[in-house]
Amino acid sequence: MGKKNQRIRKEPHPVLSVILEYASVILGSAIVAISFNVFLLPNEVASGGVSGISTILKGVFDWKPAFVQWAFNIPLFIAGVILLGKNFGIKTAVGTVFLPFVVFMTESWEPWTMNPLLGSLFGGIMVGLGLGIVFRGQASTGGTDLAAQIITKYTGLTLGTSVALIDGMIVLAAALVFDIEKGLYALIGLYVTTKTIDLVQVGFGRSKLVYIITNKQAEIRDAIYEEIDRGVTKLSATGGYTEAEKPMIMVVVHQTEFTRLKNLVKIIDPSAFVIVSDAAEVLGEGFKRA
Repeated sequence: MGKKNQRIRKEPHPVLSVILEYASVILGSAIVAISFNVFLLPNEVASGGVSGISTILKGVFDWKPAFVQWAFNIPLFIAGVILLGKNFGIKTAVGTVFLPFVVFMTESWEPWTMNPLLGSLFGGIMVGLGLGIVFRGQASTGGTDLAAQIITKYTGLTLGTSVALIDGMIVLAAALVFDIEKGLYALIGLYVTTKTIDLVQVGFGRSKLVYIITNKQAEIRDAIYEEIDRGVTKLSATGGYTEAEKPMIMVVVHQTEFTRLKNLVKIIDPSAFVIVSDAAEVLGEGFKRA
């Protein structure tokens, strides 16, 4: 990498890291709980998870969602520890208990919208934001995620399939208990939540992974060093038809740097073969730290 990207980074103090992780769990759980009370519950949007179950049971039996969530979360956490034989950690236990607590404390808050579409969209965004923050704290809020892991262990289904089955049944139940339209809103909320979690985990930044096959490897490499200040990796490639060795360069650049790179390659070797793909997350010198 170029000199301007070479910086000495200090690792955070272990105690500070732990404090930040617990703060992430508490903050993220609070965001999920508040969004549940002000967006999802008043609009009867049951977009998966234990919160979706509590929304349905609220509509059918008028049971308090916080108590329903505790009733599901705590036994599922215990079952996860027993059946999966792993230590989920105190942070996950905190999320399991704290989220319903905030739901209980904010249950009297007035809804921020009574439009189901807005409720599903903004509820999905806030839930995704909260869960993403919890995941960045290396924890979870328990619930159906643990149930999915148990199903995966004893059925052989993939974790993604298990999660989809559970959330799908919850959305289907919402459609049957309320109406088809509410089920569709639940699907919207579930989709937006998933995408927001990805955004929080990966970040807003996007990079480009570029492969350059060229006979002017040295010139392009030096231009990338000098003009863009990025390091490159030399790869060995062989033409499938000619069986001839082809020099290839791999480089990762920020999206804002890609146009400059493309123009450089075009000027130096107009016949270069260039392959470009999106790199959702890049860790290391010059980019984001792990």
